[in-house]
Amino acid sequence: MTHQADSGPARRNNGVVLDDTAKRIIELLQEDGRRSYASIGKLVGLSEAAVRQRVQRLLEAGVVQVVGVTDPMMLGFSRQAMIGVRTNGDLNTAADAISDIPGVEYVVITAGSFDLLVEVVAEDDPRLLEILADIRAIDTVDTTETFLYLKLRKQTYAWGTR
Repeated sequence: MTHQADSGPARRNNGVVLDDTAKRIIELLQEDGRRSYASIGKLVGLSEAAVRQRVQRLLEAGVVQVVGVTDPMMLGFSRQAMIGVRTNGDLNTAADAISDIPGVEYVVITAGSFDLLVEVVAEDDPRLLEILADIRAIDTVDTTETFLYLKLRKQTYAWGTR
């Protein structure tokens, strides 16, 4: 991954200022979320305590999340799918209702032929059908189209910063 030069602090929508050091910390965590604060500190020129403090502020502001990304297939979830949803009402209301359904892992409001894209992870086909039924039962949902995942070829979260 290449590190892009930056012209200085950038204010994000949530009011958090990301200076060059914060951006570099984020990029290092994107590469390896288990990297120690001490090793990050050596790379960015800060003490371990200063890195810990900065990461804590980034976490509290919602700029970063540190999670263990897993392969659902390896954990017994044999069915993953993206579901395109067309609605006839308020998109936020529909997105919120769909977000509350167990097994729904990702919901995004889109522009294009679908109003929402919904990623689901299910133990098996019967559970996927239950999730689809729950989505279709929402009164503002008009139609759905399901795209089954057959094989994961790429999944990355290291897109850097701007």
